[in-house]
Amino acid sequence: MLFNTLEFAIFLPIIFILYWFGTKKIIFQNLLLLLSSYFFYSCWDKRFLILLIFSTLLDFFSGLKISNCETKKGKLFWLWLSITINIGFLVFFKYYNFFITEFTNLMSFFGLGKNPVLLKIILPIGISFYTFHGLSYIIDIYNGKIKAEKDIITYSLFVNFFPLLVAGPIERATHLIPQIKKQRTFIYSKSVDGLRQILWGLFKKVVIADQCAEQVNIIFNNYQDYSFIGLLIGAVLFSFQIYGDFSGYSDIALGTARLFGFELLQNFSFPYFSRDIAEFWRRWHISLSSWFKDYLYIPLGGNKGSNWAKIRNTLIIFLVSGFWHGANWTFITWGLLNALYIIPLILFKKNRNNIEIVASNKYLPNLKELVSIIITFSLTTFAWIFFRATSVKQAFNYISNIIFLSTNGKLNSSCDKLTFFLLFSLIVSFIFIEWIGRREKFAIEKFGLNWKFYYRNLFYLILIISLFIFGGKQKQFIYFDF
Repeated sequence: MLFNTLEFAIFLPIIFILYWFGTKKIIFQNLLLLLSSYFFYSCWDKRFLILLIFSTLLDFFSGLKISNCETKKGKLFWLWLSITINIGFLVFFKYYNFFITEFTNLMSFFGLGKNPVLLKIILPIGISFYTFHGLSYIIDIYNGKIKAEKDIITYSLFVNFFPLLVAGPIERATHLIPQIKKQRTFIYSKSVDGLRQILWGLFKKVVIADQCAEQVNIIFNNYQDYSFIGLLIGAVLFSFQIYGDFSGYSDIALGTARLFGFELLQNFSFPYFSRDIAEFWRRWHISLSSWFKDYLYIPLGGNKGSNWAKIRNTLIIFLVSGFWHGANWTFITWGLLNALYIIPLILFKKNRNNIEIVASNKYLPNLKELVSIIITFSLTTFAWIFFRATSVKQAFNYISNIIFLSTNGKLNSSCDKLTFFLLFSLIVSFIFIEWIGRREKFAIEKFGLNWKFYYRNLFYLILIISLFIFGGKQKQFIYFDF
């Protein structure tokens, strides 16, 4: 079940009504949400519901064992048992064919190659996200940051809560479990805020991301036929596609959770207004970046130690982050490229220069800020080419056609020009609204609240109408593949 479908539009209000008006007892509310989450997940593929439940039970009982063990050896056993099984499932479903293929290629280099034994493996949706939920939970218990949760329903809802189940944000037990255990009351204004965020998330996905995707797919699939200008446009459109797609999902997830009285972790904070790459990574996929920082980067030593240690740690975290996104050298190259971007900032201690949002007390950025934003966006867009390409070879060919100013003749028809003019107008309007709302949790949180009732609701009506105009065929969210 996708957020941008009629099925979800029916599912959500039914659960909302049952949740708030069917019972006031927290145990029944939590149970309803848990069962609804399992139904939500099973709409994709019932077979993998068993894997999800097994993973949940594994970490729940491992957490209890770690908490109850009196010896460090016993705690370590249950910790590594859970980590090994969780990572084992992730590696098998996500990376088995990649590792087998690359190992076979390596053996072929030494004359020992043979045809690899590949499996037709379906990647369970959300496995990267719910695995990281469980890993952070048991690691925090082992490190003494939290106590093991004794209520199976509470813990299961923490891992399986349907708004965040398949594509995040990656929640922490310290943040979400206390909200699950706390009595919740219906607050009208909070629900309205949730609906407003859902609307903006749907606009990002349907009107911005999906419209960009159509042109991006055509350009990347036929990049040999496009001029360097067309290729530049394709790269820029993909930057907006992936931002609109993933941040749109996050907005819908956070807005949906708010309808039920929960506040999830913010996952995006206007990353394309960043003035350097370090700021970009503090604002893009925040829950994943902070997860890697807390459970990988800091344990490795973080920014402490020699320059070599800083370089090593940065390379590790970005290469792992790239590989987390998928079993393809394109993602690893994308991670390496971002590491190379950020290493100079770390070495020269410039990575914390831009903490607050740009032009926080002004209407417009100054010239230096504007230039920094454009440079950062350009570097990010360049890296996204590897993320979008189907192979490293395609990415390099795509880039070389830009660098050497390919003059192939696509984008000359009036139809293409009209399409791109419409996209350009949508993107400019989108950037304007995002800029106006950059100080808030999401762009339209307070946008138009000071307007007269009719004008404010006319704005919402325009957003809703645009969803029907550009809706068409529902497209899967990009991060469902990760």
